Amino acid sequence: MSSEYQDILCVHTIEAILYMENEPVEVPKLVRISQYSRAEVIEAIRKLQHCYNDQENHGIRLIEYGGGYCFVPKEHLYEQLRDHYGKKIDRRLSKAALETLSIIAYSQPVTRKEIENIRGVSADNSLRLLIEKEYVRVVGKKDVIGHPNLYGTTKKFLQEFNLKSISSLPKLSDVDYDRFET
Repeated sequence: MSSEYQDILCVHTIEAILYMENEPVEVPKLVRISQYSRAEVIEAIRKLQHCYNDQENHGIRLIEYGGGYCFVPKEHLYEQLRDHYGKKIDRRLSKAALETLSIIAYSQPVTRKEIENIRGVSADNSLRLLIEKEYVRVVGKKDVIGHPNLYGTTKKFLQEFNLKSISSLPKLSDVDYDRFET
């Protein structure tokens, strides 16, 4: 088999895996399923991104979400397709839930008490809702008396808020940064 044919076969294999998976697929899993090397898989992803993202003859694009890759509709098709395809994303979070989520996203890992100190009110209901929606999860226990839960965001949070990683969050203003540090 020629090297060029091997490259094409690798790209086709990675494309098929990404097409068949419902969630973003991380590089190690792509390597395991495809049985190609990490370098070959990364090169195949680069070629697929060029093919789907940089050219106008496709209605989908290949994006990275939280360390994994997946196909999604191109942005200009969102409105047309939103009501009929894919997961229904409930973006209608209350102001309290959004505040709690932003505190967790920017301060993670963070305890309930630390969230409440920043917000100035109870975070129980908001935390319960965010855990139920799988935007937040317990990521550990704080090494203090009582060992309270530490909360952090999930891959679903990154995915549904279209973030590549936590570092993709918008930068805080100095005023907001000081508020989160208190």
